[in-house]
Amino acid sequence: MVLSVIDIHPHIIADDEARYPRAPLFGVQSDWSRTRPVSVDGLIAAMDEAGVGKAAVVQASTCYGFDNSYVVDSIARYPGRLTAVCTVDVLQPDAPRTVEAWLERGGEGLRLFTGGSTQAFDASILDDPRSFPTWSLIAELGLSICIQSNADGLDRIAGLAERFPKAKIVLDHLTRPDVSDGYPYDKASALFRMASYDNVYLKMTPRILEVVDVPPASSETFFPRLIEVFGARRIAWGSNYPASVGSMKANLEAAKAALSSLSAEDQSWILAKTAQDLYPTLAN
Repeated sequence: MVLSVIDIHPHIIADDEARYPRAPLFGVQSDWSRTRPVSVDGLIAAMDEAGVGKAAVVQASTCYGFDNSYVVDSIARYPGRLTAVCTVDVLQPDAPRTVEAWLERGGEGLRLFTGGSTQAFDASILDDPRSFPTWSLIAELGLSICIQSNADGLDRIAGLAERFPKAKIVLDHLTRPDVSDGYPYDKASALFRMASYDNVYLKMTPRILEVVDVPPASSETFFPRLIEVFGARRIAWGSNYPASVGSMKANLEAAKAALSSLSAEDQSWILAKTAQDLYPTLAN
């Protein structure tokens, strides 16, 4: 049986701003969420066009901050096809209860946002002891927690992976490694060292495709190297639609082209099976 493709990194923006007001992290709304927003119905249409069967929709932190209302309300309209990855202020004393409340409304994972297009990265929140009760809850429940960081945060993430081995840690955009030296990618050694932690996963998105085919780097050498170190079972594809420019269909086609040198089995893990491990409701 051919598995349908699963996307673990699309975003959605509501048409109804009165019902779902903007409250971006760091006080600055991202350009993409303002200029090319896509509602949940638009996402479903894009998935249908691209041939994507299911998706784990990631909270648009640079539009809604810690208010996950739109993403959880949206997945309730498409049960079995969508699940939600929520964002919570893990430094607050009531963070574990807040996480539980979003899980009760259909959330299936968590995301920590340390910076990006609207704010410089600050990895200090990752291993702040105030976050440990939330980490303990995630580990107890065996949930996935995505981390939006750059390579500077990898040492802190390694410490968390060791402290909370039952939490599945997903590195958004592969933490934007430096691949400018080409094979064997010694400048990305900090990323490759994360493979020693069995609970660390990688999220392949257009962000990595933007740099991996700039010579001397290439998809033909980078992705086989990634598989050699991590194995395909710890890598999953995310479209980053619509934050990344281009249609979901175009981004999926680019990902398939980048992975074309891999075995069919490895490709099936990256495009579907790993996602089902990270978000079990998408396996049903």
